[in-house]
Amino acid sequence: MTLSKKPVTGMKDILPEEMEIRDHVIRIIKETYGKFGFTSIETPCVENLANLNCKAGGENEKLIFKILKRGEKLRMAEAQTEDDLADGGLRYDLTVPLVRYYSNHASELPSPFKALQMGNVWRADRPQRGRYRQFMQCDIDILGEPSNLAEIELILATTTTLGKIGFRDFQIRINDRRILKAMAAYCGFAEEDYDAVFITLDKMDKIGISGVEEELTGAGYAKETVDRYLALFRDMETSDDAVAYLFDKLGDSLPEEVRKGFREILESVESVKGDFFELIFDPTLVRGMSYYTGTIFEIAMPQFGASCGGGGRYDGMVGRFTGHDVPACGFSIGFERIILLLMESGFKVPSVGGRCAYLIEKGIDGARLSEIMTEAQERRERGDQVLVARMNKNKKFQKEQLTAQGYEEFKEFYREPLK
Repeated sequence: MTLSKKPVTGMKDILPEEMEIRDHVIRIIKETYGKFGFTSIETPCVENLANLNCKAGGENEKLIFKILKRGEKLRMAEAQTEDDLADGGLRYDLTVPLVRYYSNHASELPSPFKALQMGNVWRADRPQRGRYRQFMQCDIDILGEPSNLAEIELILATTTTLGKIGFRDFQIRINDRRILKAMAAYCGFAEEDYDAVFITLDKMDKIGISGVEEELTGAGYAKETVDRYLALFRDMETSDDAVAYLFDKLGDSLPEEVRKGFREILESVESVKGDFFELIFDPTLVRGMSYYTGTIFEIAMPQFGASCGGGGRYDGMVGRFTGHDVPACGFSIGFERIILLLMESGFKVPSVGGRCAYLIEKGIDGARLSEIMTEAQERRERGDQVLVARMNKNKKFQKEQLTAQGYEEFKEFYREPLK
């Protein structure tokens, strides 16, 4: 039987050119987030299945790669349900593992705790451009900070990092789940219908406001309620200050602390952000995760045509593990999509030192080989990247391959001096 040389569907092999870019981006991420006070942590890739199914992961809970019980615990003949067969699963994101980690180690961690976590996650999803079944996530989270300082720090740290990687002209779209709920209440939707209404609203960028109207009325909501709801969005589009217009319209439906906090986030970020990205209030932004309780945000990059990351506040999630709620807020960069954009743009990792290839004729050994290796080592210690390799018969093709890899200088060594 011939073994398959291709990776499993939805997974991919990473070639050296991409790996170099990934390592470069990871270095920038860790260095930049470190300057904002975030510290690296690591959690296992396997989580308790009950944790993964705690109704915090939205649609992702349908995409879990489950792991069979081991040894005597696996009793195939006696199994009646799926739970009888599996007790663990590969993590589908880094948030659930982080909350479990914090709940287990809170007494050993500073407060507030600023965590940086990078690692692979797995979802049994349909593969497409920029979406795989195994992919790297990059999250920063602040736990134990109840004020909007957490949101401000997360937005500034994330945008600074993207700027250092080289991205420009992207948008941070921002909203608040409490604003979404206040709008729905103001227009007369029942509280039990909020989630269904928001699911339809989230399609606004794809089906337009008329499509949202058709879907809501088709679902049986009163025309007067739907008209009043969509009028808010139409009026905000023509308003000079959409936030001021909406807050004035909502009146007492929106608590004063939400208004004040949201304004502070916008003003604080705007005052220091620079001109390489836009901060935009987007009243249609929903974010699918059910655990979000306040501010939500997304990264929109015109080059990709879709979200390249996002996050928000999830104050109630730690309490599911400990019984005591802890303020929490996080932001995740779409690492794989960023790498895809860099690859498609022809990005090359900047060289710190020179790149030189030492090509050695076959047959060179002994003292002469030691001399060459000593010279290569001295150059490496001075900061250069030196590749030592045996010279191929087709030297021209070998040099072309090395040039494509970024080598700029070639030095050839022969058994006898060339005449």
